[in-house]
Amino acid sequence: MATVHLRIGDLVWGKLGRYPPWPGKIVSPPKDLKKPRGKKCFFVKFFGTEDHAWIKVEQLKPYHPHKEEMIKINKGKRFQQAVDAVEEYLKKAKGKDQTHSDDKSKSDKGRKAAKPMKIIEEDDEDAFKGGSSDKEQTDSDPEPSSVRRLVAGTVTGFKWESSQVKDDPHFHHFLLSQSEKPASSMEPITKRLKIIEEDTGSTSIQAADSTAINGSITPTDKRIGFLGLGLMGSGVVSNLLKMGHVVTVWNRTAEKCDLFIQEGARLGRTPAEVVSMCDITFSCVSDPKAARDLVLGPSGVLQGIRPGKCYVEMSTVDPETTIELAQVITSRGGRFLEAPVSGSQQLSNDGMLVIVAAGDRSVYEDCSSCFQAMGKTSFFIAGEAGNAARMMLILNMVQGSFMATIAEGLTLAQATGQSQQTFLDILCQGQMASTFVDQKCQNILQGNFKPDYYLKHIQKDLRLAISMGDSVNHPTPMAAAANEVYKRAKALDQSDNDMSAVYRAYIH
Repeated sequence: MATVHLRIGDLVWGKLGRYPPWPGKIVSPPKDLKKPRGKKCFFVKFFGTEDHAWIKVEQLKPYHPHKEEMIKINKGKRFQQAVDAVEEYLKKAKGKDQTHSDDKSKSDKGRKAAKPMKIIEEDDEDAFKGGSSDKEQTDSDPEPSSVRRLVAGTVTGFKWESSQVKDDPHFHHFLLSQSEKPASSMEPITKRLKIIEEDTGSTSIQAADSTAINGSITPTDKRIGFLGLGLMGSGVVSNLLKMGHVVTVWNRTAEKCDLFIQEGARLGRTPAEVVSMCDITFSCVSDPKAARDLVLGPSGVLQGIRPGKCYVEMSTVDPETTIELAQVITSRGGRFLEAPVSGSQQLSNDGMLVIVAAGDRSVYEDCSSCFQAMGKTSFFIAGEAGNAARMMLILNMVQGSFMATIAEGLTLAQATGQSQQTFLDILCQGQMASTFVDQKCQNILQGNFKPDYYLKHIQKDLRLAISMGDSVNHPTPMAAAANEVYKRAKALDQSDNDMSAVYRAYIH
């Protein structure tokens, strides 16, 4: 590949991680933002988004020579809006250049009329250079017309300017949600993170600027505690450690802590000790009873809570349990956030969970680098603690019901003499195609029910969702039917297998 020489002010196509190439402009970074070590990179501000990041040179291409190529391979609405924003920026820049040229021409004529020789004055340095300075190029940053851009938090006082335009909520390039609310309503966020708030009251945290390069993040300097090293918790702790967080761990079965101690974690002897040692303590356990016992039991969380200490409940529990825990934590001066996760053991290991949070907004912001380490995105649900629990139960109710229906389809195909593999092949070419469907069905056909999400836990979530529906007099007949199938699977000793083992309830 031929060497491409780039400089501040150039328009480029930038490739960041797994995302498609996106139009941007090379700009000067904030003064206090250091360039990452290693390969040469430029600080790029992307059109049509709130995003900016350090991008390696090999992931950059000049805008104009590759424009047609990029337009052919990217057809999304958001992408087209970003390209439109570039064209609008170029149009404005051309107009400014023309005005500057006319003014300069008049100025030159005036000088020639007055003096036989042009004298370069100090203020005329740019005219001598034949173009604008890097400073001028930096100051004329792109102003996308295709998206409402919020203040992306502060990076030691640095902010992008905002412009008010409409957004497509289904955009999945760098932001998973955008805002229709005035930027002035947003509080700044440190740690180089941005918060985006939707009309629905939810919020999404995504990585910005130097924290996004190579998938790395800037870990918080707060001491992190983690209670519960099950299928989900183990992957979360591993990723927190990989990203440089200082983590103290505790688990009911102490042997599970050994691996993480070897990886650099510290050991807490009790939940109370972990909370007292740490600034933010996360917990991820199996059910409401375990969550209550962890907080209220002997040497529990409550005994270690002091004013200012943060407690983050990541377990999937009912809203009543969440509200109770929030009340007892805050009664001791603690700060409480619920943040249950959507995903599986594999997604936890890969740092690709979806976090749904509610409660103390400031704790959510303090957890930003942790949420980046463990998940692909996180949402803040406005309102009282308990709202995230409600949302997560609904999500898991849908997932559990869907899994039971897939198992029912596979067994019905077999009962009617149809090929189960052909059923799966057809399913995966249609509208319901997904990694979830493909992996679960392939595991079923191979007889592999190694737990990625315990069957007993999805049945617990269905039960809690049905109860939640009852509390507001809302019918949940589909979930109720699925719940009965999972209960039968549990009776067949499938509790500790993967949720896909619901299949066995249909063949016994």
